[in-house]
Amino acid sequence: MGSTCARIAIDAMGGDHAPGEIVAGALRASEELGVKVLLVGDPQQIKAVMPPKTTLERVEIVPAEEAVAMDEEPLNAVRRKRKASINVAMDLVKNQQADAVFSAGHSGAAMASALLRLGRLPGIDRPAIGTVFPTIMAGKPVLILDVGANVDCRPKFLEQFAVMGSIYSQYVLGMDAPKVGLLNIGEEDTKGNEQALRAHQLLRENSNINFVGNAEGRDVLSGQFDVIVCDGFVGNVLLKFAESLGGVILQILREELPQGLHGQIGTALLKPNLKRIKQRMDHAEHGGALLLGVAGVCFIGHGSSQAPSIFSAIRMAKEAVDNQVLQRLRSQYEILQRDSG
Repeated sequence: MGSTCARIAIDAMGGDHAPGEIVAGALRASEELGVKVLLVGDPQQIKAVMPPKTTLERVEIVPAEEAVAMDEEPLNAVRRKRKASINVAMDLVKNQQADAVFSAGHSGAAMASALLRLGRLPGIDRPAIGTVFPTIMAGKPVLILDVGANVDCRPKFLEQFAVMGSIYSQYVLGMDAPKVGLLNIGEEDTKGNEQALRAHQLLRENSNINFVGNAEGRDVLSGQFDVIVCDGFVGNVLLKFAESLGGVILQILREELPQGLHGQIGTALLKPNLKRIKQRMDHAEHGGALLLGVAGVCFIGHGSSQAPSIFSAIRMAKEAVDNQVLQRLRSQYEILQRDSG
């Protein structure tokens, strides 16, 4: 698809470093990606962190009276604070004033707001949070879902995750006939608990996906799979482990590089390589996680997200809009429901 001037609604009050880092990442995206960013939150706080000579050609501030705190119960907070920044941002998508929404605030509140205001896509029982991991094969990421939206999953939920993940992997990540795997304790068809066995059967029988079998933990970053499905409990543990692993390896590299003059020369020579290593391993480079299954393009970021992560998340949101992921998901499930009927 051709590039569009995507309109991205940003929850400027969500996250540990809001609104400063949120605004900084959003302004960079408006300049480098050509997107229009709608910064939702307290106008005074937002303006206070903007550089004096900010160009507002593709930037709009949308007032919101409140924000959902990280320690609040998400569903109650979203219902009680109707004018919270995350709700106002979701309403912009609902009313077609924005094409996508991003929040680094309370992930539970973002999901609750998306469900209440946008609703689920027809044919989807549970939305899933999907995130992109790097693999040992350069330029070949793997999409993992669910990484936190559903702690417990029925086998049919995992089947739906696989279909949604395949569409995203194909049209946004550029994977031809994405290879789908089921995260399990063994590669044999007979391995796993009752949920895994039933999910394996459903995935194998689904002609709309390229299911290649079970994926063990060691396979996640191998590049053998393009999409891996699991329940949100396991997926969230995997996500947090992978994020920490990247940081550990980068820290080891810094500590083990030679010191002194020889070290400075060696580091200078290796600088391009080290930069590429960071880009492949640092979760900040991948921005946010996509909430698949709701009737809108929604990205959720880490609470600790800073400007580079915000920029990356907005880039991913733009790519999802440009490649019409929502329309493709809707069309696919309309076909599936018609065929099953």
